[in-house]
Amino acid sequence: MRVPAPDPRAVREASLDELSRLGLPLPPPQFPLVWEPGDEIELRPTPEIEARIAVLHVILARCFGMPAQAATGWLLESHLVDSVTPPEWQFVMGGRGDHRSFVLHHDALFSLAWVLGLAKELDPTVPVDERLVERMPNLVAGETFGQWRARILAAPQHPGDAAALLDLHYCLDWAYLETEKAGGALPGLVDANAIGQRRWALEWAVVLRGPYHDEPPGWEEVDLST
Repeated sequence: MRVPAPDPRAVREASLDELSRLGLPLPPPQFPLVWEPGDEIELRPTPEIEARIAVLHVILARCFGMPAQAATGWLLESHLVDSVTPPEWQFVMGGRGDHRSFVLHHDALFSLAWVLGLAKELDPTVPVDERLVERMPNLVAGETFGQWRARILAAPQHPGDAAALLDLHYCLDWAYLETEKAGGALPGLVDANAIGQRRWALEWAVVLRGPYHDEPPGWEEVDLST
């Protein structure tokens, strides 16, 4: 469902108010808006987000001991191989790559779960909900991708709400990095790495349409440099 984007300045004002409430530094006045007036927004198709959640869940399972043969078998049987990026496939197949960076995807997974209504809130001060695993495919019990999709009955967020949360995490990402750099105290139990992962997922899931936006990036192409 493509809809007109909310007023980016009003959304940004709300994001800055939240940073102030959390006691975080505010980005400089020239800090870019995420979208422009007149742009449109939509979420990626639900099956695409479900596939990305399932892939990340398998990768995390590999991080914590799932055998490579079992992980690759599940992905093959679920017809999800095309949804796995080359670095992810190398890790699933042979454990190659930065193990720690894949573990951090736990927060990206949480963010995508919120997008599909599988998590109630995405509070920047609160760690990943411990019950999240209950809403993921039960790999141990052999739950298939199709069975999982039927069980969760995804209820995606409104694109405007997801876009507003994206703007907030865009600002939070800057504020958390600046706070950690200065040795300051963060407002909760979530660090800059977790905020960056949550932003990564929102940047991927929320599609912006307008004259200044390129086609939606692939998972590995999401740009978090600004």
